[in-house]
Amino acid sequence: MKKHFLPLALGGLAIGTTEFVMMGLLPNIAADFRVTIPQAGYAISAYALGVVIGAPLLVLGSRRMAPKTTLMGLMGLFALFNLLSAFAPNNGTLFAARLLAGLPHGAFFGVGSVVASRLAQPGKQAQAIASMFSGLTVANVVMVPLATYLGAAFSWRVALGGVGGLGLATMATILWLLPALPPTPTPPLCTELALLGRRTTWLIMLLTAIGTGGLFCWISYIAPLLTRVSGFTPGQVPYLLAVSGLGMVAGNALGGYLADRLAPARACLLLLLAMVGTLLLLYWLAPYQVPTVLLTFAAGCFALAVAAPIQLLMIRSAEGAEMLGAAFTQAAFNMGNALGAYLGGLPLAAGFGYTSPELVGAAMALGGVGFAVLLLRDRAAQPPVPEAEPVAELAAPLT
Repeated sequence: MKKHFLPLALGGLAIGTTEFVMMGLLPNIAADFRVTIPQAGYAISAYALGVVIGAPLLVLGSRRMAPKTTLMGLMGLFALFNLLSAFAPNNGTLFAARLLAGLPHGAFFGVGSVVASRLAQPGKQAQAIASMFSGLTVANVVMVPLATYLGAAFSWRVALGGVGGLGLATMATILWLLPALPPTPTPPLCTELALLGRRTTWLIMLLTAIGTGGLFCWISYIAPLLTRVSGFTPGQVPYLLAVSGLGMVAGNALGGYLADRLAPARACLLLLLAMVGTLLLLYWLAPYQVPTVLLTFAAGCFALAVAAPIQLLMIRSAEGAEMLGAAFTQAAFNMGNALGAYLGGLPLAAGFGYTSPELVGAAMALGGVGFAVLLLRDRAAQPPVPEAEPVAELAAPLT
């Protein structure tokens, strides 16, 4: 990796760690604040809501600023509010701090994607953008299990404080290694906001928010599922989170492969159907450890594999407003985070078992399948391409 991309990858590492580490820390937080695990899970929803609020607003608010200045400011907010989370005296304060910590998440990825593409060599823009998201996959393999271990061995406050430290380290690398690029030329605000008037935009965001909610129904309560249903010890949970992270790494590659070879909407449909099946199998097989380990890998794989096709769908539909479209995708993904954590906790609060979130997650993933079908039907209903084009293109699915 070239040194110019290191700050972006480190930022992805910090963001990926803070987004997913809370799932493994819920039992510790609940015990510390003397609340139920579903009540502690509201902190997951709070972070996701922060992303939903902050992604479009901060992108629009910084559209005329120099990218380096913007990224420094975003990561400064990230570090500050993660450190405040580590010192939260009660569950309500933690909820507020996590909401604020989520504000810069989507904007960092949106601005960072543009910066990576501008720094890339000709023809290697996609690889440059992937270098930033490589930090997120490393977070799930290494940092999330490590932070979960530290939370169990010492305190969840140590884990969140460490995330704040990663944010400060990212600021230092941005200052020292990232070139000072001029602001990106931007179209008029009304031109960018016209993106919200397109049916395709809303279908993609609904597919993202509802479909990926199935992931967060599962992973938000993965720690009690593994310990109270599958019979693993708390000390084994970090290793199982690493298994999930390895699945996400494999899923990242799988999603890119499918997005290149299938229509993105069709790839989303297939991957979400696979997620439905995986969650249903987890519901039935969670009491058995070997199948649970295999399904933990599979769930991580299919959950992240859908990201590349969704991103490609939005980029192609958001022509002229790609950065804002990327921010909306991040907002929708984290709306799925909030919905999954909240809806997955409802059956737990009602007294059902720790496998019940898997049924809610399967239903949400199936809803995402429905939006993928609508996208494919919309493409089929479009006027045919000119006759000069190959006949095979007339039946091509959504791209």
